[in-house]
Amino acid sequence: MRALRYLRRNSALKIRRATVNGGDGIISIGSWRGTVVWGADENGWEHVSVSPYPESVMPSWDDMCKIKDIFWDEEEAVLQIHPPKSKYVNLMQNCLHLWRPKNGVHGMNPEWDEVMK
Repeated sequence: MRALRYLRRNSALKIRRATVNGGDGIISIGSWRGTVVWGADENGWEHVSVSPYPESVMPSWDDMCKIKDIFWDEEEAVLQIHPPKSKYVNLMQNCLHLWRPKNGVHGMNPEWDEVMK
């Protein structure tokens, strides 16, 4: 995940609160607008949650790619995870998440081991 000093320089992100390990802010990608909350180490994962405003306007795939590139390098692989229905946690309607394991996903899938380095 990019350092806070880099995030502060991105004009699409208006940081409201930030610490060494995370923060929150308003993000604008073209005409799309929303809030983001990020964490640099959540049990071994880097995480960004994306909540659209208004709630009914979901970010597109391209919007999520641009958000991913704000928080991570273009060459870093990042995941959107779809857990089993029984494990859903829905604290905010239409909130999407980006995740990156800090130590890769070794053993999950041999092809991903190389991609997630």
